[in-house]
Amino acid sequence: MKEGTSAKAGEGWMRTESGTGKKPLGVYVHIPFCVRKCLYCDFLSAPASGERIEHYVNLLLREMQASADMGQLQNYEAATVYLGGGTPSLLTARQLDLILCKLGTLLPFRADAEISMEMNPGTVTRQQLADIRSIGINRISIGVQSLQDDELAALGRIHRAAEVYHLWEWTEPLQFRSRSLDLMSGIPGQTKESLRATLKRAVSLAPEHLSVYSLIVEEGTPFYEQYPDGAVDEDTDRRLYALTKVFLQAHGYERYEISSYARDGHACRHNLTYWMRGDYLGFGLGAASLMKEVRFRNAAGMTQYEEDIAARETCGGESVRQQGVDSVPEGARQQGEDSVPEGARQAKACPVFPYAEREALSVEDRMAETMFLGLRMTKGVSEQAFRGQFGYDMQEIYGNVLKKHMKDGLLAHENGFFHLTERGLDVSNYVMADFLL
Repeated sequence: MKEGTSAKAGEGWMRTESGTGKKPLGVYVHIPFCVRKCLYCDFLSAPASGERIEHYVNLLLREMQASADMGQLQNYEAATVYLGGGTPSLLTARQLDLILCKLGTLLPFRADAEISMEMNPGTVTRQQLADIRSIGINRISIGVQSLQDDELAALGRIHRAAEVYHLWEWTEPLQFRSRSLDLMSGIPGQTKESLRATLKRAVSLAPEHLSVYSLIVEEGTPFYEQYPDGAVDEDTDRRLYALTKVFLQAHGYERYEISSYARDGHACRHNLTYWMRGDYLGFGLGAASLMKEVRFRNAAGMTQYEEDIAARETCGGESVRQQGVDSVPEGARQQGEDSVPEGARQAKACPVFPYAEREALSVEDRMAETMFLGLRMTKGVSEQAFRGQFGYDMQEIYGNVLKKHMKDGLLAHENGFFHLTERGLDVSNYVMADFLL
């Protein structure tokens, strides 16, 4: 696709209706590039030339093909796709189209698939935005952080508030399914008045979704040298946090996760996959995955990442018949080895696992994750679902912990769910730590 023209919507994609019997999969694609690092940022991202970005896109396409050849995509369909970063909007619409089309040729997409992309003001033109929509991206998350220019400057952001308003105006006729604004509290110099002004301006735009994160000063960032004890004190941070919650709920946004608010029907389905421990597969530098109760992660260094992709491409070769029955992909064994698709006949039994990290989760690990990830959601964790998955009542495993935090008013038990109270949400890390077995 030439820049300045629109791609054919969904070109090259195979879409399926829900109810096919295939398992839902969340797909994350990491784009590790930015115009420049913000002062607080410890994400895996850095500035890059156009040539380097193009090379990386080609690596992504190779990684996706290798995953299909290894049988990782078998019996799945994409329920959500999330292009995150970094700044994915630094990619051209042609490059984004290549990524989505490649994925769509390897993995069926649900008809109602949520396809999200992060973007930063100042990195997108009106035409680019129209092209992004035309290639099938139906949800956008805009990295705003603040609508006060002095606070944006303090954070080292490349944009100012006026660019947010321009970008938002361009989105209006494009009929994105959902638009999210990412904001931040606890910015150096931020007051209750300035945060309230940002929130007021944000809700006046009527986004379907808002994420509001407390700034955490991470070691190794310029902010850590300047604010080693945090950008604001703990009491100020909690007051700003409480203001956010009250203000957004008063304006019709339901808090469904610790830092996330949405109008009805607009919760981020991809992020819910993380909190509910659904299967998800990450592509790109440093991307993490959870597949069939195994967590694994790509290398964070570009050289090792490229070498690992090459290993996935070349470590296969021999057929499943030659490798032995243990290498047959799940679901194929009962049909007989001759029924294994050719693309799955790559060697699953590689002598070296071609990822930076790999951890097969024990039952105890899975129980703990179910609790501390599930409690991020305001609805909490279902007793029935816990029993159905593990064969134990939640109170058999965590009875003392549940009683302790209920007594302290940090947990509540309602309608078959355990969930954090308003007080518990304020100290969520303290509560969740107690569920580690």
